[in-house]
Amino acid sequence: MGDRGQTSVKNKQPAPMQITAEQILREARERQEDENYTAPAQKITDPEELAVYRLKERKYFEDRLRMSKFAIGTWLKYAAFEEQQRDFPRARSVYERAIGVDHRNTTLWLKYAEMEMRNRHINAARNVWDRAVTLMPRVDQFWFKFIYMEEMLGNVSGARSIFDRWIEWEPDDHAWSSYVRLELRANQPDRARGVFERWVQCHNQPRSWIKWAKFEEKQAQTALARAVYERAMQELDERDHTEEFFVAFAQFEERSKEAERARVVYQYALEALPKSKVAELHKKYVQFEKQHGERKGIEEVVAAKKRFQYEEAVKADPYVYDSWFDYVKLEEEMLSDEPELDELARCRDVYERAIAFVPPAPEKRLWRRYIYLWLRYAIFEELVAKDVQRARLVLAECRRVVPHEKFTFGKLWMHAAHLEVRQLQLPAARKLLGQAIGRCPKAKLFREYIQLELQLGEVSRCRELYQRYLQWAPDNCAAWIAFAELESTLGELERARTIFGLAVQQSALDMPETLWKAYIDFEIEQGDLERARSLYRQLLDRTSHPKIFGEAESLFKEQQLKDERVLILTAWREMEEGTGDAERLAAVAARMPKRIKKKRPIEGADGEAAGWEEYFDYIFPEEEAKAPSLKILEMAKAWKKQKTEHHVAAEEE
Repeated sequence: MGDRGQTSVKNKQPAPMQITAEQILREARERQEDENYTAPAQKITDPEELAVYRLKERKYFEDRLRMSKFAIGTWLKYAAFEEQQRDFPRARSVYERAIGVDHRNTTLWLKYAEMEMRNRHINAARNVWDRAVTLMPRVDQFWFKFIYMEEMLGNVSGARSIFDRWIEWEPDDHAWSSYVRLELRANQPDRARGVFERWVQCHNQPRSWIKWAKFEEKQAQTALARAVYERAMQELDERDHTEEFFVAFAQFEERSKEAERARVVYQYALEALPKSKVAELHKKYVQFEKQHGERKGIEEVVAAKKRFQYEEAVKADPYVYDSWFDYVKLEEEMLSDEPELDELARCRDVYERAIAFVPPAPEKRLWRRYIYLWLRYAIFEELVAKDVQRARLVLAECRRVVPHEKFTFGKLWMHAAHLEVRQLQLPAARKLLGQAIGRCPKAKLFREYIQLELQLGEVSRCRELYQRYLQWAPDNCAAWIAFAELESTLGELERARTIFGLAVQQSALDMPETLWKAYIDFEIEQGDLERARSLYRQLLDRTSHPKIFGEAESLFKEQQLKDERVLILTAWREMEEGTGDAERLAAVAARMPKRIKKKRPIEGADGEAAGWEEYFDYIFPEEEAKAPSLKILEMAKAWKKQKTEHHVAAEEE
């Protein structure tokens, strides 16, 4: 009994015909019905069949809604079916039931009202729209369709009353614009102005005023449009004075052929608005000036744009002094030939703002560009503003700011001194330079001071300054040379020699070779070659640098002093032999001349030939290359020597 429910396979051999999964799927697909199959059309021929059909469809929809009553699509199909059957009470019932399920569904209300409108049930449609806008007043589509229906029916007053209801909810600009267009279509411009009046009271924004002004402009009411803009300027808050508003105002004046009014609007806006919010306004202003302005006006516009850029740059990093230089250059270029006080004040304001940013650390590299701001400021006051006293004050303040105990700027003192010289105030100039070399002596200050006195012809002062210069820097070879050259220029040769002599006796010099060369060149220029030789000997005694030998050899070569040249080369060779440098020794040996014996005529006391004498001459390598005849003489000498040797050998044999 227990095995009755169990089955067993008696024959476990494979079936003669095997069935695969692929075969099963293929047969299932082949047995499917045709995709293009459509149910046959039903043709209802009598009221009973129609009643059966309606009952069947209604039962279908009701069953579907019982299963999912929140399926709004099913409700809409159900209502559309009842509308198709022209059973409007049932259709309304379906819509009302659906509204009871989801009264916030906008599609449901739209379909409901459209059904009533489509079937010319005007009052019913009004009722639906009224309920919709009352229930959901923020859905603009309800209002628009409600108003459109009334306007299509010719009920303009009804549409107007709907708009009045709508604007009580303070809708956005689309509603107000539609209300205005309604009044214009009804040929009621005065009512449209009333709408605009309420509009700007509701939305006191620039865009509302701009739309009102453009409306008046289209109505050819230029004065009213201008009045709207002017009223907006008064009633709008300052933060609502936007770039868009001023551009619209200026372009309106431009279209009205009021170029001067437009210019005033642009200029006021550029001054009133923040610089970061006027990019488009400035662009429009440039275009306006190119069309209506003169050259100066265009330049002013471009300068205003540049000012904005420089303001942004100096605001980002006020210690980048190149930006300040560009800024003051712009302001100076914008000055007229005879600058007005306000123009000068603008330039001074930029200068004062620039010099207020003192470098943060007392390091000279940070102060180099900063000092030029002061100097340029002083030049501006002197040459442009013609205010010399103010230029003095600028330079005095600059000297006060600079930390002279750590570093100074010679150009600052010299600029102040030159200012006094140009004003013929020589005592003041000397006093300034005296303070400079007393507080912070510099080689440049001494040189400039001496040059100034030299230009004034004050030789005695120049000598005094050179003495102070050399007391402060006795190792400065340039100062010694300049002092000696001054005396040489004045014809005081002994003074010059004395100065050179004192200079070469200094224990420490920064460029001794330059000093010695200048001393030797001085003696050569004076034609005193013996002194030049003596100086070279002194120099060779002090140093054995190859450069000294080379300079001496070059000097004697130029003077064609062969004996002295040979002595120098011999001493040079001995020095190189002591150092043991083979390459340098070979280079000196290549310069050594050849000694040859020559003859020259002897003249007696009466000027007649008295015979010949032999003497030794030197042929240097460069002379040998220029005189090929010497090679012939050498060959002849070698041939003669060879012949003599053969003759001696023959006699011995």
